[in-house]
Amino acid sequence: MLRKASKENIVVDLTNFYDNFFVTTGECKAKVTAARLPYFDGDYWPGAAEDLINQLCQEEDGRKLNKKGTTKKTITKMALKASGQSDLSANASKDLLLMHKLGETICPMKEDFIMVHLQHCCTHCCILMVSGNRWVCSQWCYEIEQKREERERHPINQREKHVLYPVEITDVPTDTKDKDEILESEFFDTRQAFLSLCQGNHYQYDTLRRAKHSSMMVLYHLHNPTAPAFVTTCNECHLDIETGQGWRCEVCPDYYVCNSCYQKDGGIDHPHKLTNHPSMAERDAQNKEARQLRVLQLRKMLDLLVHASQCRSAHCQYPNCRKVKGLFRH
Repeated sequence: MLRKASKENIVVDLTNFYDNFFVTTGECKAKVTAARLPYFDGDYWPGAAEDLINQLCQEEDGRKLNKKGTTKKTITKMALKASGQSDLSANASKDLLLMHKLGETICPMKEDFIMVHLQHCCTHCCILMVSGNRWVCSQWCYEIEQKREERERHPINQREKHVLYPVEITDVPTDTKDKDEILESEFFDTRQAFLSLCQGNHYQYDTLRRAKHSSMMVLYHLHNPTAPAFVTTCNECHLDIETGQGWRCEVCPDYYVCNSCYQKDGGIDHPHKLTNHPSMAERDAQNKEARQLRVLQLRKMLDLLVHASQCRSAHCQYPNCRKVKGLFRH
């Protein structure tokens, strides 16, 4: 799907975390530091970086000095070049050591860290271009470059110069006005919650057909928060249980049985009490009744506030009138 999106110019580039930040071309002038690396809650690399930082601190304190004989590890020229440094002094920075070790950790599994660029990135400063013009080589230059070997692509430190021409960038709006109602869902609170939803229901996005189905089902759960999100399986016959057609244990969290197994041979031999799953109609009725009750309570509260704000009687018999007056005085 990502390759298809890249081919149709829906996304501008498809790469991975390691190649984008740890392996840079000779034309890149930006210094690769840990502060430049993007991260989200639950990402792998921040935890790995913390472990490496603790390891570096222990080496600096001399805890491993006797075992290894030195607190600094030799950094290869390739890693040094990738980090944007021209030389390495005796006092190598902790950030450089951290980036080098972090790159060694991520490199074997770099294909798992997919990165998708929605905007073009400057080759020199690595900053995303969201407005104005971007200067690129001609299409002829690009086609010739793709036929060369990797080490021979695009002239670096050579006398040959390529003419750049401007391409207007479709500006990204700084602010958007969304008039749609904001919907809350527990499945979008964390990435792990969304991953659990997709794994439990086999939602996949590797093909267009699966992506459409998965997106529609995610929207269904978003607009129907009370509907069951996961299909339960009978612990006896191992068949899927339809909504409102099964029984669950009040003590064991993952024990479910279908109606057929529950009624077969005089019932299930289970030490705990089993309760029936409410059907969708019953669940909707319960939710509707709860909403009506909340509306009724809110109306009573508003009537009480209006009455207490206008009441001047010291011995009013209206329920809770004196309490609300006390709150007003406070």
